[in-house]
Amino acid sequence: MAAPKADADPVKALDISHIESVGADEKLQGSRLTEYAKTGADVEHHMAPWEAVKTYPMAIFWAVLVSMCVVMEGYDTILIGNFFAYPTFAQKYGTLVPGSGYQLTAPWQAGVSDASGVGAFFGALANGYLVTWLGHKRVLLGSLIVLSCFIFMTFFAPDIGVLTAGEFLCGLPWGIFATVAPAYASEVLPLSLRVYLTSYTNMCFIIGQLIAAGVLDGLLKLTNEWSYRVPFALQWFWPAFLFPILLFMPESPWHLVRKGRLEDAEKSLIRLQRRSASIDPKATLATIVHTNNLEQELSTGTSYWDCFKGTERRRTEIACVCFAGQVLAGLNFAYNSTYFFQQVGLNTSETYNLNVGGTAMALFGTIISWFCIMPYVGRRTIYLWGMTTMAIILYVIGFLNIDTGNQSVATAQAVLTLIWTFVFQLSVGQLIYVGFIDTREQGWALPAEMGSTRLRQKTVCLARNSYYIASTIGQVLEPYFLNPTEWNLRGYTGFFWAGTATVVVIWAYFRLPETKGRSFDDIDLLFAKKVSARKFKGYNVDTFDEEETARLRTRHSVV
Repeated sequence: MAAPKADADPVKALDISHIESVGADEKLQGSRLTEYAKTGADVEHHMAPWEAVKTYPMAIFWAVLVSMCVVMEGYDTILIGNFFAYPTFAQKYGTLVPGSGYQLTAPWQAGVSDASGVGAFFGALANGYLVTWLGHKRVLLGSLIVLSCFIFMTFFAPDIGVLTAGEFLCGLPWGIFATVAPAYASEVLPLSLRVYLTSYTNMCFIIGQLIAAGVLDGLLKLTNEWSYRVPFALQWFWPAFLFPILLFMPESPWHLVRKGRLEDAEKSLIRLQRRSASIDPKATLATIVHTNNLEQELSTGTSYWDCFKGTERRRTEIACVCFAGQVLAGLNFAYNSTYFFQQVGLNTSETYNLNVGGTAMALFGTIISWFCIMPYVGRRTIYLWGMTTMAIILYVIGFLNIDTGNQSVATAQAVLTLIWTFVFQLSVGQLIYVGFIDTREQGWALPAEMGSTRLRQKTVCLARNSYYIASTIGQVLEPYFLNPTEWNLRGYTGFFWAGTATVVVIWAYFRLPETKGRSFDDIDLLFAKKVSARKFKGYNVDTFDEEETARLRTRHSVV
């Protein structure tokens, strides 16, 4: 992530201790600073993962702790979708349907499912402004306090209306957690660890879901209101655990540089690395300043509107479509689909056993992806093959529904949704960090890398919100697809989502670039040069070529 301090280091003599005392133009454009930043960038490119682990243990620690905020979102958001098939919950908030038992009506299913997503939409949108103004730390701590208060509404909800309102309010801080965690991790970690710890956010979702699935299964035999109130009450554990620890987290050095607080940024960098590491934090600081300067020269602003100007428009499109693609791949239908299991004829015990098993498979897929796929295979390849495989599985589920009178068909469809879940976490789930409303999870490698560093938080927020919009539509449709009092399509629903997944595959082939192994300034220049998505992988760029940068600045200047 930066240059070593070793005596043999050719840049040791380059003193940048003066950067606080000079003007902005000089400190961002000085040749000595540029040379120092170039050496730091070279070291970051060649730093192996294990070496990075030894050098930046505290950066890993804080990225892990911040990402753990997402555990409670993964835990809570799985509850509502699974509660639809939960006997005591259905009796409390649903109505008796002859031949089908207690059911929430399709409009209320859609409403309560979408409430937290709508809240998270506004939370993520506000977070783009809040982090720019206050920084990651203060926003995160404030959100933990707010969530602790809003949980009271869901715990004590006397009717479905109050529960829906509580879900909406809880969604506000959830949207903040979902966008702060990956952005913070990408800014405090070196290049070789970035994909692991940003996708760790996805694992946190799965861990939360696994805990929730176990809690729901364990309380299934209770026949009173505590069977669904206890799962809500357990949410208070996470703010109580995380808040006192995160009081001591360092602020993102990238945020501090954008604010012009270079001395504070250097102190933050010192806290993120091992004290005995042969890394000069000033070289890391020089690299950050150089990238920030490069983006300013390429006319990268810091507002939401800037995300849709010039080359940023393409970057925003990729981040948003990749994120929304998770819904279009059938996430609302195939992931943790306990309600689908119930509608195809499986009993309650089988339904929740499959739910626990599916969540465990998701965690297993995440671990395999970490160690066997992501280190060796590019982001574009993983996304394309994963999306294609999931589309094929959905087509098969739809065709199997032709023989609805065979119980083994229902079992086969259920097993296929588990395989879909495994493939999802093996591939696409690790790259996009899907913010699923009922079963959210995420792995932010692509959205966090697509936006320029000055617009990263806002790009991630827009990408997340594109997901929320798609998911809200999906959550409205899904109850009508499956509810026996509405369209009652059951497995035929697979055809609809298979079609949308196919559209995403076609889009990704032509529009999704390969960013594996690229630094932030590499990606800036590749987009500025308008390199085709299919040529990203082998295209060579020199981010320290001042003449090339000047030409691009003239070409892409936004008036």
